[in-house]
Amino acid sequence: MTRVLGIEGTAWCASAAVFAAESDAVSIESDAYQPDSGGIHPREAAEHMREAVPAVVEDVLDTVAEEYGPPAEALDAIAFSRGPGLGPCLRIVGTAARALAGSLDLPLVGVNHMVAHLEIGRHRSGFESPICLNASGANAHVLGYHDGRYRVLGETMDTGVGNALDKFTRHVGWTHPGGPKVEAHAREGEYVDLPYVVKGMDFSFSGIMSAAKQEYDAGTPVEDVCRGLEETVFAMLAEVSERALSLTGAGELVLGGGVAQNDRLREMLESMCEERGADFYAPEARFLRDNAGMIAVLGAKMYEAGDTVAVEDSRVLPDFRPDEVPVTWRSGEGVETPAADEERVQGAEAVVDLDDGAGRAYKRRLSKSYRHPELDARLRTRRTRSEARLTSEARGLGVPTPVVFDVDPEEGSLEFEYVGESDLRDALTESGVRDVGRHLARCHAAGFVHGDPTPRNVRTSEDFTYLIDFGLGYYTDDVEDYAMDLHVFEGALGGTADDPTALVEAFEDAYREVGDPAVVEQLRAIEGRGRYQ
Repeated sequence: MTRVLGIEGTAWCASAAVFAAESDAVSIESDAYQPDSGGIHPREAAEHMREAVPAVVEDVLDTVAEEYGPPAEALDAIAFSRGPGLGPCLRIVGTAARALAGSLDLPLVGVNHMVAHLEIGRHRSGFESPICLNASGANAHVLGYHDGRYRVLGETMDTGVGNALDKFTRHVGWTHPGGPKVEAHAREGEYVDLPYVVKGMDFSFSGIMSAAKQEYDAGTPVEDVCRGLEETVFAMLAEVSERALSLTGAGELVLGGGVAQNDRLREMLESMCEERGADFYAPEARFLRDNAGMIAVLGAKMYEAGDTVAVEDSRVLPDFRPDEVPVTWRSGEGVETPAADEERVQGAEAVVDLDDGAGRAYKRRLSKSYRHPELDARLRTRRTRSEARLTSEARGLGVPTPVVFDVDPEEGSLEFEYVGESDLRDALTESGVRDVGRHLARCHAAGFVHGDPTPRNVRTSEDFTYLIDFGLGYYTDDVEDYAMDLHVFEGALGGTADDPTALVEAFEDAYREVGDPAVVEQLRAIEGRGRYQ
């Protein structure tokens, strides 16, 4: 049976662990860097790694010798975090792993830190093909497995969720890490309304943090601001996770990352999954914070699949994205999309009752128990109004949309014309995505965005391709917002289509036929940013 020693040190925590597959036992030794003030300083973190990595590795080697025998005989491979992370820290970890592998004559396995967060949840839960929400210091994204890779279905547009909370706590004057301090103070606070920014399955924290700082500076009790931060930020993460479940048809969600230790976040996700009939799992705390246990577990899976790396090819990758990793240790295509119900459709935030005979669709935005009641009521009302207004406006531009017969914003309900024969998700064609490109271009030329243009929000028939569900739409003259519409659609294609490259090319070609080429150029700029690389 496979035994692997893993080494972790992407940012602040030096850690080593041994995983024994025969007993599923994981022994972890960790030494975390604690800055005197402010956030993590790369030079100081690297200095900590130089001292701490050899010490934790030595401790784990002692464990191996005591429990399994001489390390050169008991171990099968050395796994290490290749990235993402701070370059100076990663290089120390990489050097330690190469030296240890060389001295023991063992193969190297280079592990993506963020995929390890996902895989430890899948391993411990026994789930087959879950959606994963990674909520860590430097990252925040939603992943789903499709066609041999983990696809990024949604992610932060600016900063990681932990870093976002740390920015607020540094402003207040609290030491790193800030997340646990926000959690403790939020328990004593009253809800404060803060900006809520979700675009498809992407999200943004920068505006929330600025508003939170302003609230604090204006004299709002820090406990209330912390409560508002938790209720807003975590509700956004729960919403995009639900959108990913809805898009892919998955029925399992795992949570990873250091921020996943927050009780309120886990409570929200568990509630959301329970309401959807999905299964939820969050590993124990030692596997949520940065740790070598998850590196060793994934390293063992990769080793068994023959996925090792030669020393000369083992350079660290500070910008190593999870969707760049070939998933060699899994088989299958991912989630099988369930057959559509002919009478009722369960979406991410609403239930739609269908009456094909009468040509009607009755939509009702559901109250989400995981959201604070004030936030929930605000979102349901605003989105219902936006959907009715923009659906009708798009139709006036010549974009096929359902006719809006009735709307009740306070109840979150709408009555539509029943359109199309299937979702575009269930019948992806080049002609369909070309139609979506042209439709979005017309909306953008009129000064508004759809907000959530995924194949699930497009209906098709023999003659028409309809845009539906404008609830996240809004008026804007910013080319960045138009480009984000394209980014959302292309990201959804990547997570559901067998050949997304050809469909993306057709989509962009059609957009250029009708729309402003500058929007596609801005899309390239978005994709070129560090966050999306």
